[in-house]
Amino acid sequence: MEVTVRLFAMLRERAGTGSLALELPDDARVADALTALEGLADGLPLVMAVNREYADRDAPLKPGDELALISPVSGGEPYVTGERLSLDRLVQRVRDPAAGAVVTFQGVTRQVERLEYEAYTEMAEERIGAIVADAIERHGLTAAVAEHRVGAVPLSEPSVAVAVSAPHRPEAFAGAREIIDRIKAEAPIWKKEVEGDDARWVEGARP
Repeated sequence: MEVTVRLFAMLRERAGTGSLALELPDDARVADALTALEGLADGLPLVMAVNREYADRDAPLKPGDELALISPVSGGEPYVTGERLSLDRLVQRVRDPAAGAVVTFQGVTRQVERLEYEAYTEMAEERIGAIVADAIERHGLTAAVAEHRVGAVPLSEPSVAVAVSAPHRPEAFAGAREIIDRIKAEAPIWKKEVEGDDARWVEGARP
């Protein structure tokens, strides 16, 4: 059977491509795909996803599946965009007559000339959407939205923005904090720090 392997960030640079087709036995599992890649991921801690759901090495594969190899992430719609972020636009999306509090957060590039972000866009959007929905339910928010930028983000420009509204400020602060913390921990988005001719991928943590 044939499965598609998606590669990002350091793995994409190693392979020289963002996508590979693998022929595997009919009873193959994720571990068999890793073996077939002949050491491509050696030395890198990995998280795997099958059809945009996190999976372990024993997860079975079926013909036509998409296997994404994700190095730890550094980290409404659309949640991922190549455009400059507008906090005012996000605030307008969460304003509501029932909301007595609106809390916003922006993460901006600091200390380096620019950051370059890369994302597994389809999975990142699904993950961020789920995070936002969880926060709305858990904290009783009136509304919430988050966006993450990809591509080059110059010094002092925002790369991620969150806006939430709630009847009262404790829920609004808690919801905004949960959303940004989980995006950084769970969304498959990577960043590279660039300063002149120097560039390095920022090490992340497992989701």
